Amino acid sequence: MTIRVFFVLALLLFSSSFLQVARAQSDPEAEVVEGTEEGGDLGIVGEDVQDFSSESYGPAPGIETICVFPKNPSKVVAAGEESELLVGMKNDGESNLNIIAIQASVHLPFDHRYLVQNLSVQAFNNATVPPSAQATFPYIFAVSKFMQPGSFDLVGTIIYEIDQNAYQNVFYNGTIEVTEPGGLLSVESVFLFCLGVALLGLLGFWIRGQLQNLSKKTKRAPKAKVEVGTATTDASMDEWLQGTAYTQSQSNKLKKKK
Repeated sequence: MTIRVFFVLALLLFSSSFLQVARAQSDPEAEVVEGTEEGGDLGIVGEDVQDFSSESYGPAPGIETICVFPKNPSKVVAAGEESELLVGMKNDGESNLNIIAIQASVHLPFDHRYLVQNLSVQAFNNATVPPSAQATFPYIFAVSKFMQPGSFDLVGTIIYEIDQNAYQNVFYNGTIEVTEPGGLLSVESVFLFCLGVALLGLLGFWIRGQLQNLSKKTKRAPKAKVEVGTATTDASMDEWLQGTAYTQSQSNKLKKKK
C-alpha cells in the first residue's frame, strides 16, 4: 500500500512538470517578448526594431566587449520578470563606431542548436563610441513566464557599424539560472515540500505498524511450563497426624506396594 501511494505521488509530480513544459511549447506568444520602452541620452528604441537574429556579422578589429550583471552577480533570472545587464565596449580602432542594437537568445546548455527563446532586440539611435574611448550600454530582457526552471545558456550580441559596415561582437555566452516567479514559495517547491511531508508520514505509520505487530507477537508467545515436584511433608505435621486414620491408610498403601 505504501509503495502504491509513493508511485501515485511521483506520477503527479512528473505530470505537473510535463504540463508546464507543454504549456510553454503550445503558447505562440511565449517566444516573443515585447521590446523595452525606455529612452535616454543613448537614444534607446524599443518599438518596431529590426530582427538581426538571421544576420551573421563578424567582429571588427580593435573592438573589445565585456558584460556585467550589476544587480544580479549570481545570474539568477526569474521567469517573466525583467533583468538587466550592462555591455561595455572599448574602441581601440581608428574610426567611430555607431551602436545599432543589442540582442540575445536562450539556448539549451548541452546543444546551442536548440533555440529556446529569442529575447527582445534593443536598438540605439545616435549612440557613438569614438576611437580610444569606452562606453557602457544597458540591456533589459525577460525570459518567458512559461519557461521551465533550470540552467540555460544566454548568448548576447551587440551590432554596430564602422564606416557603414556592419559588425557584431558576442559580449556574453554563458549560463543563467531560470527560476519560477515568486521567489522561494513557488508552486513546485510547495508541492515537493508537501510530497516530502506525506512520504515521511507514510514511513512513520509503516514503522509504527511494524512495531505494533512485533509487540503482539511477543505477547502471544507461550509461557514456559514450570515443573512442580512432589511436595515434602513437614516433620511436625507427620508427628501431629500419628495415630489417626490418615496415617493408617498411608501405612496400608505402603504395605500393599511392597
